[in-house]
Amino acid sequence: MDEDFVAYVSAAWPRLLRSAWLLTCDWHRAEDLLQTVLAKAHGRWSRISGGSPDAYLRSMLATTYLNWWRRRWRGEIPASTLPEPGGDNPYGRVDLRLSLAAALARLPRQQRTVLMLRFHADLTEARTAEALNIGVGTVKSYTARALATLRADPTLRGLGIEEMSE
Repeated sequence: MDEDFVAYVSAAWPRLLRSAWLLTCDWHRAEDLLQTVLAKAHGRWSRISGGSPDAYLRSMLATTYLNWWRRRWRGEIPASTLPEPGGDNPYGRVDLRLSLAAALARLPRQQRTVLMLRFHADLTEARTAEALNIGVGTVKSYTARALATLRADPTLRGLGIEEMSE
C-alpha cells in the first residue's frame, strides 16, 4: 500500500500542487494545503486508489481549503516576481500571471474553489456540487458570478489575453 501511495504522490504532486495554488494563490500555502490533504488521504488510500484518486484528492483540497481558510491567518503574503523568458514581450506572461492571480485572489473563496474544480480539475457541475456539498444551481451561480467578475476586471482587459492564448 505504501509503495502505491508513494508512486502516486510522486507522479501526481505537480498537478495537485497547481490545484492547491489556484485555491491559495501562494506556493508555500499550496504546499502546506497539499501536504495536509495527503496526510489525511494516506490512511484512506486503499479506498481512494480504487476509483479516481485525482478527483477525490481535488475534492479534499477544496473542502480542506474552505475549512482551513477560517482558521488560518491571512495577513501579509510575500510574493516573488521572477520574469520568465518568452516571445516578443518577456514580461507579458509574468504580467498576465500576476494579474490573473490577483484577480483570482479578489474572488470570494467559494467562487474561486468552484472555478478550480470546474475548469482546472475539469469536474462537471454535478461532480463539483457533490464535492462541495452544495446544489448544482449554486455551482452555476458561483461560476457565472466569478466569470463575470473576471471579465469585468480592468487589469485583465488591458493585458491582451486573446493575443497570448493563440
